[in-house]
Amino acid sequence: MATPEPPTPPESQDSAATPAEEEISPKLGETLAQVAAKSSLGALASGGGNTGAALLGAIGGVRGIIEAVVPGLLFVIVFTLTQSLPWAAGVAVGLAVIATIARIIGKTPVTAAIGGLVGVVASAVLALTTGRAEDNFVLGFYVNSGYALGLLISVAVGWPLIGVLAGYLMGDGVAWRHDRLKRRVFTWLTLAWVGMFVARLAVQLPFYFAGNVAALGLTRIAMGLPLYAPVLVLTWLVVRSVYRRGQTAEESSANSR
Repeated sequence: MATPEPPTPPESQDSAATPAEEEISPKLGETLAQVAAKSSLGALASGGGNTGAALLGAIGGVRGIIEAVVPGLLFVIVFTLTQSLPWAAGVAVGLAVIATIARIIGKTPVTAAIGGLVGVVASAVLALTTGRAEDNFVLGFYVNSGYALGLLISVAVGWPLIGVLAGYLMGDGVAWRHDRLKRRVFTWLTLAWVGMFVARLAVQLPFYFAGNVAALGLTRIAMGLPLYAPVLVLTWLVVRSVYRRGQTAEESSANSR
């Protein structure tokens, strides 16, 4: 008499997880989704069809642009005219303080202003400590190097940061890692951001070592928001195109059934 085979236990759909779901915990996923929504890419994505207004909001609005650009510009102008490092540093710090106080009084978000104030003060202290006006821009070199290195590492480990942000913005989580097209696109987008930060260093460092404060300050401003904004817009347009293409393919597949 044949021995009966043991019954096969039914598969539980609740316990089965897709490869994408197994790669990251729900709690971490929620955190990443919040980070993505608060990023510049998230601010641009929330603007809907009005890309111009959304971009302005993503980079801080007119007020944010002024707070980001004017302190550095005044530092260069005052130092060029007076050759006085204390005066140049004092004017830049003073403006950053006024901008922060104005936001507090107006009860508007102060996070960006405080971050800018800390950066201006730290840069001024460094320059005054060394007695070299060009050292006012050293902090920016470290920031750009840090971003470039972090993004490059994210590509090397197979988690390009632009893909992580885009995935959670588009409700895709980390499923994009199993889509060859999306993974390739997000890798190249992340490398484009690396290129932007590296380009800043490549152009500005020679002026720093030459002690050319005016050229260093002006190139820093020119390669700041004017370079950041188009890269941000390009990133969002490519991300949106990739997901729209995917939705179109799914609709075509559904209609053909």
